Amino acid sequence: MNQMIKSVLIPVVVVAAILAYFSVFTVDEREFALKFRLGEVVRDDFEPGLHFKLPFVNNVRKFDRRVQTLDAEPQRFLTAENKNLIVDSFVKWRISDPTRFYVSFAGGDFQRANSRLREIVQQGLRDEFGQRTVENVISGERVEIMEILRERSAESVEDVGIAVLDVRLKRIDLPEDVNESIFQRMAAERERVARELRALGEEAGERIRADADRQRTVILAEAYRDAERLRGDGDAQSAAIYAAAYNDNPEFYAFHRSLGAYSQTFRSKEDMLVLSPDSEFFRYFNTNGLELPLGADE
Repeated sequence: MNQMIKSVLIPVVVVAAILAYFSVFTVDEREFALKFRLGEVVRDDFEPGLHFKLPFVNNVRKFDRRVQTLDAEPQRFLTAENKNLIVDSFVKWRISDPTRFYVSFAGGDFQRANSRLREIVQQGLRDEFGQRTVENVISGERVEIMEILRERSAESVEDVGIAVLDVRLKRIDLPEDVNESIFQRMAAERERVARELRALGEEAGERIRADADRQRTVILAEAYRDAERLRGDGDAQSAAIYAAAYNDNPEFYAFHRSLGAYSQTFRSKEDMLVLSPDSEFFRYFNTNGLELPLGADE
């Protein structure tokens, strides 16, 4: 009897456990849960926690309720000046209505949702960039463009159960070929500025050198003037001294000057002078011609 009870009870317990397993489900706070009855959504407002369902009648699908990021590949857009810009953007979004999301994207396919958002954002970028210049896009109206894109994208996907939280432009670049030409123009402009600065420096250098040369000439002229003045003063004093000496003893003065002339004339043994012996030049070679001053014979 006990063996029969066990043989019946064990399968019942197993079946009950299986039914219990398939009758409960949990919802995480990071998830949305949809309960279906024979393929039709019957409830989507489950709070986080433990919930029940009818086995084999109800099934549950769960979707991530956290913020999603659509990081699009950089795309090329034309501005109002018909200039190309490479734009790198991303979108922050989340599911706002899980039932609409499930129905709109073939069972809640996130790839299809990202594709839909990508098309909307790219079309918005195309429209906004086509109305603005490069300068406005890069500097002046970038924040305004992002706000317009966010509002437009949110309105476009509101009926499919998606809420767009933010649209951001990470980077706006010129194409590589345009960048190269811009860099070349920048280099040429820097080279032009450098040439102008070098020319100004050379001009300033020439001006400084010319001023230095002028000052040098002035200084040398003033020094030569002072030297000539001093030399003239010295010659005047020398002449005055010679004149005073001459006035004190003219004969001795003449004798002294003659000795100086002899010294200059007969400096070398090879010097030769042809003159008459009784010439005035040899006056003091003749003792009779020298009248010594008083006391000189001592």
